[in-house]
Amino acid sequence: MQESVNGATALGEERAAVNVSASLVDLCVRELQLCGVHEGETVAVLSQGEERMDYASAFLVAAGRLGATTFHVRVADVSSSAGGEVGTWTVGSTPLAGNRPAIEALKQADLMVDTIFLLFSAEQREIQESGTRILLCMEPVDNLARMFPTADLRRRVEAGQEILSAAQQLRFTNPAGTDITYKLGAYPVMTQYGYTDTPGRWDHWPSGFVFTGGADDGVDGKVVIAPGDILLPFKDYAREPIELTVEHGRIVDIRGGVEAALFNDYMESFDDPDAYGISHIGWGLMKEARWSGLATDRRSIQMEVRSFYGNVLFSTGPNGELGGSNETACHLDVPMRGCSVYLDDEPVLVDGDVVVEAMR
Repeated sequence: MQESVNGATALGEERAAVNVSASLVDLCVRELQLCGVHEGETVAVLSQGEERMDYASAFLVAAGRLGATTFHVRVADVSSSAGGEVGTWTVGSTPLAGNRPAIEALKQADLMVDTIFLLFSAEQREIQESGTRILLCMEPVDNLARMFPTADLRRRVEAGQEILSAAQQLRFTNPAGTDITYKLGAYPVMTQYGYTDTPGRWDHWPSGFVFTGGADDGVDGKVVIAPGDILLPFKDYAREPIELTVEHGRIVDIRGGVEAALFNDYMESFDDPDAYGISHIGWGLMKEARWSGLATDRRSIQMEVRSFYGNVLFSTGPNGELGGSNETACHLDVPMRGCSVYLDDEPVLVDGDVVVEAMR
């Protein structure tokens, strides 16, 4: 572990700003203000290798301007690419694993900025449980600015949280033949609106959706991924239907053409029965995010297409972030268009349109 400590001094700011633009620093100041950073707090930044050093510097400068004490934990090892074009996207395994000095240092921070993707890892859960709030930031700077969080987005996401928390069953359908139900209540409802000001809470800048998980054996039905739905981490639009049969919370059959074979082969490559488990389910509420974003921009991990307004985000694999026991490294997210969602038979989305006024 390489660790540097940068206090809130003019000299520290000047050095850190050498390789970072003023506009990024200003964005980070605004973001940290939303996160409640103030004088007397401690802000840590976690990075790996040479990746996103401009982000690390910008957050350190920004936190210093707000009067916080800052430090930087930089691990030498670099994990499999979460945001690039090469490498299998495995979740839950991070370069922080086993590094007790780094983990203990990060637990002392009021806010930790994660630039390496700790989500689904035991290390992130331990840091959160200490009360440290965590902000993940990996997306391109222009996307950070265009999809900057707002109080209105938080209001609408939290309205979705309230509605989803009160339901016992979620059902979603689409014109391609999807019809699947989730028994709710086994796991909490989670929110993402792009910032965190609550001890122990995680969020991702930028993002905007609400989600939960069905009971481990309580998800049953059929999901038909339609042309135009998005396959992540493949970073591609489906061009033909992929039909998934789900029984008792697990995918038991995958049918279709070449893309279905690709979907199946990718999951088989992990040699893990838990890869076929069903993970979280929810819907996007960010007006600024576009379904077409992936067509012209394949950078990073595609939070835009996970968040676009009215999508249903169907996911497979790990559910540790919800408190579940599925720790597989195989995780697929599928933002789907034109779906309808019903909570206890009451419509929430109809053909991809949000129909609950509090979330519109």
